Amino acid sequence: MQKQAKFGVGIAIIVASMGFLAWLGYGESKTYYHTIAELPALHGSSRAHRIRVGGMVESGSIKRLPGHVDFVLEGEGKALRVSYVGGDPLPDTFVDKSQALVEGSLTKDGNFRAEHVQAKCASKYEAAPTVDGGSAKPGTM
Repeated sequence: MQKQAKFGVGIAIIVASMGFLAWLGYGESKTYYHTIAELPALHGSSRAHRIRVGGMVESGSIKRLPGHVDFVLEGEGKALRVSYVGGDPLPDTFVDKSQALVEGSLTKDGNFRAEHVQAKCASKYEAAPTVDGGSAKPGTM
C-alpha cells in the first residue's frame, strides 16, 4: 500500500508541474493585435502585453545596423518606429512599401521592439496579366 501512495504522489507532482508549465506557456504566447493608431491609447498593463501591429514599410526607412534593423511602419495616417532585434533573418519580401506584420512590445518612449517580422509583397499575389492586357478569366490559365 505504501508503494502505491508514493506512486500516486509522484504522479500528482508530475501532473501539477505539467499543468503549471502549460499555464506559463499560454500566458507568454498570448499576443494582442492593435493598429498603429490604437497604440498611443494603450496604458498600464496593456502596454506590457505582447502586441502585433501591421502596416506598410515606409520608403527609405530601413536601416540595417549591427544587432538590429530599424524601420518605420505606416498605417491609418500614423507612423511607428520599429527596431527588429530577432535572431531570424528578415524575409526576402521585406522591402520598401511592403506590407509587414511585427510582433513584440512597446518601449517606454513609444517605439516598438519587434522580435518577429512577417512581410509580403502585394504584387506577388496579383492576377497574372493576359496577352490582351486584361486580367485572366477563371479557368483559362
